[in-house]
Amino acid sequence: MTELHIKQTDTGLAYLFSGRMDAGGIAGIWDRACNGLAGHGGAALTLDLSGVTYFDMAGAALIVHLERMARDGNHDTVHMTGLDKSAATLVERVSQTDLAVPEPARPGGRIRRMVENQGRSLGEFWQDAKTFIAFFGELCWFFFAGLLRPGQIRWKETLRVAEQAGVNALPIVALISFIVGLVMAFQSAIPMKMFGAEIYVANLIGLAMVRELGPLMTAIVLAGRSASAFAAEIGTMKINEEIDALSIMGLEPVRFLILPRVIASTVMTPLLTVFAILVGILGGAVVILSMGHPFSAYYNQVVGFVTWGDFVGGMIKCFVFGVLIAATGCIRGYQTRQGPSAVGEAATRAVVSSIILIAVFDGIFSIIYYVLDV
Repeated sequence: MTELHIKQTDTGLAYLFSGRMDAGGIAGIWDRACNGLAGHGGAALTLDLSGVTYFDMAGAALIVHLERMARDGNHDTVHMTGLDKSAATLVERVSQTDLAVPEPARPGGRIRRMVENQGRSLGEFWQDAKTFIAFFGELCWFFFAGLLRPGQIRWKETLRVAEQAGVNALPIVALISFIVGLVMAFQSAIPMKMFGAEIYVANLIGLAMVRELGPLMTAIVLAGRSASAFAAEIGTMKINEEIDALSIMGLEPVRFLILPRVIASTVMTPLLTVFAILVGILGGAVVILSMGHPFSAYYNQVVGFVTWGDFVGGMIKCFVFGVLIAATGCIRGYQTRQGPSAVGEAATRAVVSSIILIAVFDGIFSIIYYVLDV
């Protein structure tokens, strides 16, 4: 708690502060401290901080504000006493900046601020969507130009990214897919066992892994693993001004940096998905075998129930997911701002945006497949 005592002395006006000079404390004395200077022009002002037990930037802002008000009000002199070395440093630092004047309260209050915040968020969303559309257009242009002139694509960089984003992701994809298949089989076998239809768990595992869970789980893993890596790499280049250097040298950053990552992700995501499907089905087979059914029966159920149409539908998702993951990670990296936490924020935004886009497009595919009866 902050206390303020205003005294009239022989030399002028004295402000005696005590307690904690933090944001919560000065909020209660700010108006009284400012109003106390009214009608005392020409008198000396003394700011006594000897009774202060805690002092931060909020307290420094109040002291600097009072000092400036006193000088604008033609006070002869302004003295500050009781300042320790750290507090004096804060006051000096704040005095070198311009303090923002609070905006006057407007009618509407909380409801108005809520509407303004929602409108600002909607504006940022549309601006973000515009950026994504423009980026995808530029990316498609360089991709088709690369098909006409394959030598313009950095194939060595593409292979390096494919190894990091695809081959190195095999262990985590295998682990998650195997556990998902195992858990699904156990959970579905409980109600199936009531009707003596445990073998039909194979149908459920096969269809779910091929059409939905295989592509979706692989995409989510790559969103957390590859999209964040792309954003961190591009963001670090942006902070170090390497991207600006590429532009100065006449190299297009999208073609030079982003196109190899998009190609690698688009190719590796379906391959990882096929691997995830096989491992997930293998996880379900472990449960069926533990129930006494032969592996041949499990295999026949999966092969007889899952069609090539189901497989193609899942693969189409994979290509789209691969493009979304790589493009989103690169866009967020390209939007990295300056600051010590900028790269981390870009990586976080890349993961969140990728997962949101994956979920949205997965829902769109589900609607399309339902309408087309695929």
